[in-house]
Amino acid sequence: MKRKIRVLIIDDSALVRNILAQGLASDPGIEVVGAATDPYHARDLIVATEPDVLTLDVEMPRMDGVEFLRRLMPQHPLPVVMVSALTQRDKQITIEALDAGAVDFVSKPSVNVASGLHGMIVELCTKIKIASTANVSHWKMQRGELVRRLATAPATRALAESTDKVIVIGASTGGTEAIRRVITHFPAGMPGVVIVQHMPPGFTTMFAQRLNQLSAMHVHEAADGDRIMPGVALVAPGGVQMQIVRSGGIYRVACAGEERVNGHCPSVNVLMHSAAKHVGANAVGVLLTGMGADGALGLKAMRDAGARTLGQDERTSVVFGMPKMAHELGATETLLPIDEIAPAVIDRLRRKTAKTG
Repeated sequence: MKRKIRVLIIDDSALVRNILAQGLASDPGIEVVGAATDPYHARDLIVATEPDVLTLDVEMPRMDGVEFLRRLMPQHPLPVVMVSALTQRDKQITIEALDAGAVDFVSKPSVNVASGLHGMIVELCTKIKIASTANVSHWKMQRGELVRRLATAPATRALAESTDKVIVIGASTGGTEAIRRVITHFPAGMPGVVIVQHMPPGFTTMFAQRLNQLSAMHVHEAADGDRIMPGVALVAPGGVQMQIVRSGGIYRVACAGEERVNGHCPSVNVLMHSAAKHVGANAVGVLLTGMGADGALGLKAMRDAGARTLGQDERTSVVFGMPKMAHELGATETLLPIDEIAPAVIDRLRRKTAKTG
């Protein structure tokens, strides 16, 4: 018989702790082993109960969830699912929590609370099960600031000439950290970048703002009609599909449609299929950590169209799902550790520039 996933709840609200405990206990695959009122209480319960996964409230007295993660992950890395409200402040803290090591998050319902709670519990159970398979061991080995620049003058000059090149990146679970570690290694003169990270509306805005603070490139949430151009990275807005379209010699993004593809909106497959169709051999595709198969077929289409393609390796992926499926389809040229992906993209762009220059 398969062992249940042991979950520790951390929330300062007695009502929320009770709701979460009852909801999670209704899933036969989950066992709630404790409920902590704050991070200090949680520290003791983690040692006593040895949980597989933590659920963590974003805002708490004495120490917020982000500060707790910054202290926890280097010492005792555990998969963490954040429980977030939908205020602007909570969205910002949630992005910082993902940056600090959280695997994923769920949003508390703000309207139709009674029906919304059921949906939240179902989502939380699903994400706890995904988180229980996550690899967070790398947080113990490295937690120094990873924002470094590869912007040497020769590299920037060479890449700035690649105005017709487009870099396409897709990710899901664990992707906010992985994308950060790629984008912040790109120089300011990098060809245009388009990104899909599975995330709901509002949170993609915060995610783009966070990346912009840390990156040499200018990063912002995409709007319909935005031009893909050197020095700019566009993040697909949550709840909308994003595609690449071509108008003469100019690439733009089209942001429209709310239908889910592969269960996601935005979908990596939608973006990558459009890159295969409109950018072809001038694209570089990158598929990072994530649960499921979204992006695998799209990356294969890109490779078949002549694009260079890369995937994140199993050791550094939080969830080795999307890149694994892509690799098994023959969509990736190679799988690389996360910190080798940015240099590999730059190397492939230099080669393309040298051949076409």
